[in-house]
Amino acid sequence: MSRRVLGRRASARAGAARLGAGPLALVGAMAVSGAIHLARPAVFERAVPRAMPGSVRGWVLVSGVAELACAATTLWPPTRTAGGLASAALMAGVFPANVQMALDARRPRTRAITLLRLPLQIPLVLWGLQAARSTPR
Repeated sequence: MSRRVLGRRASARAGAARLGAGPLALVGAMAVSGAIHLARPAVFERAVPRAMPGSVRGWVLVSGVAELACAATTLWPPTRTAGGLASAALMAGVFPANVQMALDARRPRTRAITLLRLPLQIPLVLWGLQAARSTPR
Protein backbone atom coordinates (compact mmCIF):
# COMPACT_ATOMS: atom_id res chain seq x y z
CA MET A 1 0.00 0.00 0.00
CA SER A 2 1.14 3.50 -0.66
CA ARG A 3 2.15 5.84 2.12
CA ARG A 4 -0.71 8.11 1.13
CA VAL A 5 -3.33 5.38 1.70
CA LEU A 6 -1.69 4.27 4.94
CA GLY A 7 -1.54 7.89 6.08
CA ARG A 8 -5.25 8.35 5.45
CA ARG A 9 -6.08 5.20 7.39
CA ALA A 10 -3.92 6.29 10.31
CA SER A 11 -5.49 9.74 10.20
CA ALA A 12 -9.01 8.28 10.23
CA ARG A 13 -8.13 6.07 13.22
CA ALA A 14 -6.61 9.04 15.04
CA GLY A 15 -9.67 11.16 14.25
CA ALA A 16 -12.00 8.46 15.56
CA ALA A 17 -9.91 8.19 18.71
CA ARG A 18 -10.35 11.94 19.28
CA LEU A 19 -14.10 11.67 19.28
CA GLY A 20 -14.41 10.72 22.92
CA ALA A 21 -16.49 7.99 24.51
CA GLY A 22 -19.85 9.75 24.22
CA PRO A 23 -19.72 10.55 20.51
CA LEU A 24 -18.30 7.08 19.77
CA ALA A 25 -21.20 5.56 21.70
CA LEU A 26 -23.57 7.68 19.61
CA VAL A 27 -21.94 6.46 16.38
CA GLY A 28 -22.17 2.84 17.51
CA ALA A 29 -25.77 3.15 18.63
CA MET A 30 -26.79 4.84 15.39
CA ALA A 31 -25.02 2.21 13.27
CA VAL A 32 -26.68 -0.67 15.12
CA SER A 33 -30.08 1.00 15.17
CA GLY A 34 -29.87 1.93 11.49
CA ALA A 35 -29.02 -1.65 10.55
CA ILE A 36 -31.94 -2.98 12.60
CA HIS A 37 -34.28 -0.44 10.97
CA LEU A 38 -33.37 -1.92 7.58
CA ALA A 39 -33.22 -5.58 8.59
CA ARG A 40 -36.35 -5.68 10.78
CA PRO A 41 -38.44 -2.59 10.00
CA ALA A 42 -41.57 -4.03 11.63
CA VAL A 43 -39.88 -3.54 15.03
CA PHE A 44 -40.04 0.24 14.54
CA GLU A 45 -43.31 0.67 12.68
CA ARG A 46 -45.37 1.22 15.83
CA ALA A 47 -43.06 4.09 16.78
CA VAL A 48 -43.96 6.19 13.74
CA PRO A 49 -46.39 8.88 14.95
CA ARG A 50 -49.80 8.47 13.37
CA ALA A 51 -49.77 12.10 12.21
CA MET A 52 -46.86 11.42 9.83
CA PRO A 53 -47.97 11.44 6.18
CA GLY A 54 -47.12 8.61 3.82
CA SER A 55 -46.03 5.04 4.37
CA VAL A 56 -45.06 3.93 7.86
CA ARG A 57 -42.60 1.41 6.39
CA GLY A 58 -41.12 4.17 4.25
CA TRP A 59 -40.47 6.37 7.30
CA VAL A 60 -38.79 3.46 9.10
CA LEU A 61 -36.52 2.69 6.15
CA VAL A 62 -35.63 6.35 5.57
CA SER A 63 -34.80 6.79 9.25
CA GLY A 64 -32.59 3.69 9.15
CA VAL A 65 -30.65 5.01 6.17
CA ALA A 66 -30.38 8.40 7.89
CA GLU A 67 -28.96 6.80 11.04
CA LEU A 68 -26.36 4.86 9.05
CA ALA A 69 -25.41 7.98 7.08
CA CYS A 70 -25.10 10.04 10.26
CA ALA A 71 -22.96 7.37 11.93
CA ALA A 72 -20.60 7.17 8.95
CA THR A 73 -20.28 10.92 8.45
CA THR A 74 -19.76 11.52 12.17
CA LEU A 75 -17.00 8.92 12.32
CA TRP A 76 -15.09 10.11 9.24
CA PRO A 77 -13.01 13.20 10.11
CA PRO A 78 -13.52 15.13 6.83
CA THR A 79 -17.32 15.01 7.27
CA ARG A 80 -17.48 14.99 11.06
CA THR A 81 -18.81 18.51 11.52
CA ALA A 82 -21.75 17.94 9.17
CA GLY A 83 -22.25 14.41 10.50
CA GLY A 84 -22.27 15.52 14.12
CA LEU A 85 -24.76 18.29 13.41
CA ALA A 86 -26.96 15.93 11.37
CA SER A 87 -26.76 13.33 14.16
CA ALA A 88 -27.82 15.88 16.77
CA ALA A 89 -30.71 17.00 14.56
CA LEU A 90 -31.80 13.42 13.90
CA MET A 91 -31.70 12.53 17.60
CA ALA A 92 -33.85 15.57 18.35
CA GLY A 93 -36.12 14.77 15.42
CA VAL A 94 -36.87 11.19 16.47
CA PHE A 95 -37.99 12.32 19.92
CA PRO A 96 -41.68 12.32 18.87
CA ALA A 97 -41.34 8.67 17.80
CA ASN A 98 -39.90 7.80 21.19
CA VAL A 99 -42.80 9.59 22.87
CA GLN A 100 -45.21 7.64 20.65
CA MET A 101 -43.59 4.36 21.70
CA ALA A 102 -44.01 5.31 25.36
CA LEU A 103 -47.66 6.25 24.84
CA ASP A 104 -48.40 3.03 22.95
CA ALA A 105 -46.61 0.69 25.37
CA ARG A 106 -49.09 -1.84 26.72
CA ARG A 107 -46.99 -3.69 29.26
CA PRO A 108 -45.88 -1.87 32.43
CA ARG A 109 -42.26 -2.97 31.95
CA THR A 110 -42.20 -1.78 28.33
CA ARG A 111 -43.80 1.52 29.30
CA ALA A 112 -41.20 2.02 32.07
CA ILE A 113 -38.33 1.33 29.67
CA THR A 114 -39.68 3.65 26.99
CA LEU A 115 -40.31 6.42 29.52
CA LEU A 116 -36.83 6.06 31.00
CA ARG A 117 -35.37 6.25 27.50
CA LEU A 118 -36.86 9.69 26.79
CA PRO A 119 -34.30 11.69 28.82
CA LEU A 120 -31.48 9.76 27.11
CA GLN A 121 -32.14 11.80 23.96
CA ILE A 122 -30.46 14.76 25.68
CA PRO A 123 -26.95 13.25 25.86
CA LEU A 124 -27.36 11.81 22.35
CA VAL A 125 -28.04 15.29 20.98
CA LEU A 126 -25.15 16.73 23.01
CA TRP A 127 -22.77 13.99 21.81
CA GLY A 128 -23.65 14.83 18.22
CA LEU A 129 -22.81 18.47 18.89
CA GLN A 130 -19.60 17.44 20.67
CA ALA A 131 -18.58 15.35 17.66
CA ALA A 132 -19.24 18.30 15.34
CA ARG A 133 -16.87 20.43 17.43
CA SER A 134 -14.14 17.75 17.55
CA THR A 135 -13.26 17.84 13.86
CA PRO A 136 -9.47 17.47 13.54
CA ARG A 137 -7.73 20.52 12.16
